[in-house]
Amino acid sequence: MSDKIPVAGVIGMPISHSQSPKLHNYWLSRYQISGHYVPLHIEQADLAEVLQMMPKMGFVGANVTIPHKEAVLGLADIVTDRAALIGAANTLIFRSDGKLHADNTDGYGFVENLRCNAEWDPKAGPAVVLGAGGAARAVIASLLDVGVPEIRLANRTRARSDALRAEFGTKISVVEWVNAGDMLKGARTVVNTTALGMHGQPDLKIPFDHLSSDAVVTDIVYTPLRTAFLDRAAEKGCQTVDGLGMLLYQAAPGFERWFGKRPEVDDATRQFILSS
Repeated sequence: MSDKIPVAGVIGMPISHSQSPKLHNYWLSRYQISGHYVPLHIEQADLAEVLQMMPKMGFVGANVTIPHKEAVLGLADIVTDRAALIGAANTLIFRSDGKLHADNTDGYGFVENLRCNAEWDPKAGPAVVLGAGGAARAVIASLLDVGVPEIRLANRTRARSDALRAEFGTKISVVEWVNAGDMLKGARTVVNTTALGMHGQPDLKIPFDHLSSDAVVTDIVYTPLRTAFLDRAAEKGCQTVDGLGMLLYQAAPGFERWFGKRPEVDDATRQFILSS
């Protein structure tokens, strides 16, 4: 039996804002697992060298955040299908055979958050996705995977929406940002993947005239936990799901791979992360 203490971490630049160390160290303590999880500020020029060194330093894996999520795909020996489809990785495993395994659990976290916190049937009708950045890629891939029949996509820069449609196929229809409110007619899932509504950012303001109370509305922003976007949807009678659950659920598969225990995402976990 190995007497090595497993170490994992999160790689990014900057990294001080990350909630991942707080979350993973909470789980390590809760399940009385001997292990450590640390934040690592890594410059882009040093990324390849750092990934080579980490297994030698006792690391069993790492989460990856901005700006390294795309670059690590080119450095990995094994890339999962979902990471390749999304074009980014957020979870790395340093395998015992020396190979670097890259995965993306963002889409899994997004879907689990909706499944566990709303009465949600992805096949019930069209989905609306606002934004076309990296987060939108994970959301779109996961929505298609669970059987959403149609995705209506709008972004402030139309070219990015068109590029996603070209990549993900004809189930995606692109709408101009100024007409985003029109996409809501008949939609059963509505997702904000933009930074609008986050602390320090202006609110996401689109007309909700066509929003049905049958829709499940979610925001991947979790600072603040309740955005104005979610509050407006709740006033229309919609089920609303905040973005914190996506953070929590996407973390669970990596924790299990690194530390050998599937952590529970429950109210105690949420409350700990929300505590100062």
